[in-house]
Amino acid sequence: MTPLARITALEVDLWRPGAVRLEIDGTRFGAVDREVAGREALAVGKEVDSALLERLSAAADTEAAYRTLLRALQVRSYAKGDVSRRLQRKGHPRAAVTAAVERAADLGLLDDAEFARTYVETRAARGRGPSRLTRDLLSMGVERAQIEQALTAHWPEGSDRTGVPLALAQKRAAQLGPLPRQAKRRRVVAYLARRGFTGRDITELVDKVV
Repeated sequence: MTPLARITALEVDLWRPGAVRLEIDGTRFGAVDREVAGREALAVGKEVDSALLERLSAAADTEAAYRTLLRALQVRSYAKGDVSRRLQRKGHPRAAVTAAVERAADLGLLDDAEFARTYVETRAARGRGPSRLTRDLLSMGVERAQIEQALTAHWPEGSDRTGVPLALAQKRAAQLGPLPRQAKRRRVVAYLARRGFTGRDITELVDKVV
């Protein structure tokens, strides 16, 4: 019979006190969340059979993905879908990524509704329109309903939505110089569309500028 492995060291992780580092048979194994350590009753000298080793390996994968997520959030905020793709590109297993993202969401570190509101506010101030913002957020995995709520919060019904596209249209028209009117008009409309401003109101606005 193959002898069972044993936990030979167990200590609080100084980088993340919510986790503990394991050593099995004198070899560094990895870190797992303290909740996992408590649930599995981990202690120095505890025997580790194949089933426990499998559970600990999955927990260590989740902890590694969670740490990568925390480091990413120190740089900027993310939508859940976007950070999930980032973690998988870095080589973390899909199951570990899902568990890490769920943990972060439960702790309030990831909130797609709040992310969408902040994204709309900051990007709209830089001249992005509703359709561009919608495309951007959908590509990050944010649900359409959350995007609509963020857009409505920024542009309530009845609010003036022409100020930014008007300023952009005037600036672009001036940059294009003495082009024939129809050519200039097409280019200004296309420019606004790339920025995310579309619809009849926009084409009517351009007709007034060009």
